[in-house]
Amino acid sequence: MSMIHNALSGAIAAQTVLNTTSQNLANAATPGYTRQGVLLSSRQALAGGLMAAGNGVQVSSLVRFADGYKSQQMWKAASELGRYDAGQPYLDQLESVMSDDTSNINNALDGFFASLNAASVQPDSASLRSQVLTAADTLAKRIAGQRQLFTTQLNALGDQRGAAVSQINGYTADVALLNRQIAAAQAGGLNTSGLLDARDQRIDALAALAGVQVVAQADGTVNVSLNNGQPLVVGDDAAVLSQNGGALELRFANTTFGVASQGLGGQLGGVIDYELQVLKPMQQTVTELAAGIAQKFNGQLALAGGPALFTPDGLGVTGITAAQLAFAGPGEGVGGGANLTALIKLKDSSLAVTQFGGTGTVLGDIYTQLVGTLGVRSQQNQAAQTTAQTVRDQSQATWAATSGVNTDEEAINLMQYQQMYQANMKVIAAAGKLFDSTLAAF
Repeated sequence: MSMIHNALSGAIAAQTVLNTTSQNLANAATPGYTRQGVLLSSRQALAGGLMAAGNGVQVSSLVRFADGYKSQQMWKAASELGRYDAGQPYLDQLESVMSDDTSNINNALDGFFASLNAASVQPDSASLRSQVLTAADTLAKRIAGQRQLFTTQLNALGDQRGAAVSQINGYTADVALLNRQIAAAQAGGLNTSGLLDARDQRIDALAALAGVQVVAQADGTVNVSLNNGQPLVVGDDAAVLSQNGGALELRFANTTFGVASQGLGGQLGGVIDYELQVLKPMQQTVTELAAGIAQKFNGQLALAGGPALFTPDGLGVTGITAAQLAFAGPGEGVGGGANLTALIKLKDSSLAVTQFGGTGTVLGDIYTQLVGTLGVRSQQNQAAQTTAQTVRDQSQATWAATSGVNTDEEAINLMQYQQMYQANMKVIAAAGKLFDSTLAAF
């Protein structure tokens, strides 16, 4: 009877492996699926002495081919890629608009000074004076247009930040729920592989939104926190992230924490980094440039007793007429141009802007430097984005080498264990014949 028992255990073991192999092949194209295997061990003889070969085979356990380190590396790579991906579309848009001839402030500034130079040939010419007003209006509109672009991007960033916060809360709630289900299934002795896959996918999506740290617990649950250690998920409890006047807050266990904006990682961190490190400094620089132009030109015109040309913020022109432009210096007649000469020289004057250290930069060079700084920042982000994509691809390939389904390997298992099953069934058939022969002898 031990012959039949051994063969039956072998057939059952082979069937278990075949079932597992079929599950792997069925999910060969399922995103995030972790392949499973069967751990077999021989059963030792319990009696019979030295002549007892053994008591068959048993399925010790199902194995989930997961590597926590490789998963952590993949999640970290997702966070880095999300960070650089978030800001690049805004950088591209800003670089395109600020460099375009139809919206470039420097072109309008050059055109304004060109109109002043043209007027210096005949300062009392009504048509040349009108051209100065037209050029000034073009300059003010260019500046106002870029200010509007900054505002539009700030609004878009706010919307994207809010969407990211909402998605983070959704994923953390899912992870907490899956933690509860995994702990219950593990305590009941059930296979939790599918639940673990679902949780890993949620964590991967969460990592793309914000950098996270994941720590596995003995009961099968995981604790998830932000890079700074603030908790997002502890067991089956999830924190809630929110915005309060633009500042991030995290509520967990009836306690609210402020969340630092630096070092968040992921798309949320990338959006905040772009806003604080690129967009707002550029917005401030253009604001300071516009106000500086208005202050310098209005001040110089006032020295000759003339009214202001630009509004104080530099985003528009006043209702001044061409005849009111104070081109003449003190004591000169209508055709004089001493003050006009002083106005032309303002292009080479110095203007202090915060982004460039506040020590003073030539008025005509400020916008050029600003666009150059933006270009460098965009190139740096693109290079980092490319590197992050490569790291992400490599981490996914490394993960797949361990956890992904290899159809060739599974096909070999299919043939091998099919043969094992058939061989054990033959043993059972042979044992049956021997048993029948034994009965016939009596």
